[in-house]
Formats: sequence, C-alpha cells, structure tokens
Amino acid sequence: MKVTLLTFLIAFIYSFSTVAEELVIGIERIEPGIIFIFEGAIKDTIYPSSLHLTEKNSQIHIEARVNWDSKNIPKGAVKGGFIPYLHITSKIVNETNGLISFIDLLPHINLIDNFHYARNIYLPGAITDTYTVTFDIHPPQYLDLSFHNDWVLNYGDKLLEKSSFSYSNINFEKIAKLSR
Repeated sequence: MKVTLLTFLIAFIYSFSTVAEELVIGIERIEPGIIFIFEGAIKDTIYPSSLHLTEKNSQIHIEARVNWDSKNIPKGAVKGGFIPYLHITSKIVNETNGLISFIDLLPHINLIDNFHYARNIYLPGAITDTYTVTFDIHPPQYLDLSFHNDWVLNYGDKLLEKSSFSYSNINFEKIAKLSR
C-alpha cells in the first residue's frame, strides 16, 4: 500500500510539473499597471477545434498572460485580474531561414493560467532553430470597451497605448518536445 501510494505521488508530481512547464519569453509592464508575460507553452487540444490547430499538428502554444499588477494600479482594478478585449498578434521569424509566421492570439481559459491570450502554432522551421518573436498589443477597439467619466478624467479614453515587444534568440526545442 505504501509503495503504491508513493508511486502514485511521484507520478502525480512528475505529470503536474510537465503540464505546468512553460518557456518565459519576456515580461513587461506598461501603464496603467498592466503586466504582460509572454510564453511558449506546451501544445494542447483547444476548443472550438474549428478555430485552432490540433495538438497533433502543433509544436507549441504561444501565449500572452495579461493581468493587472499587484501594486500601482487604478482604483477598482483587481490585483492580478485578467485584462480583456485586447487584440494581440505575434510574429515569429526564424533566424536561420528567414521564414515568418503571423499569429492572432485569441482569449483562452484553462486550469493552469486561467484567462490568457494564445494560439497553437507550427514553427516556421525546425524546433532546434532560434527565433525572433514579436508581440504587438492593440488596445480595445471602439465598440469593444466603453469608458466611464472617472476613468477618462484619470487615464484618458484608452485602456492602454499600442505597444510592441520583441525578443530574439528564442529556442523552443525543449517546450516543443513536450505534450500534455
């Protein structure tokens, strides 16, 4: 009984550590207190399947976790709360062959990161190649988000300014070899 329980516990810990593993590409903070964590994660089955590559036809899950910071945030903002209505795109450039993939990240929810923006992708080259990854952040469009007067008086008529973050020499090999 003790051996069975110990075996189960070791298997559980190992499987959890594999599922939760992600490659942090970059971390950024922009005003008014929004944190971006860009990651290469383990490919997964995503629904609705008609909008997403299957796990079998993907190499990685590219994602952006976008949340309020835990300090210096607007009054009424929930610390760590998800920032909705953004339009996030990613451009992945293979540094070896020059091939490029353009990706629109969509809102997702899971039991690891909760709400995030992401997409299963197939890299534009070998998993052993290095890549330059750029994330473009667009504020909510005109009809996607309305602003109360108190927000406009304190922060203006936008949630955030358009931003772009680029990271080079990114290697996805380790994360691409994993599966859930």
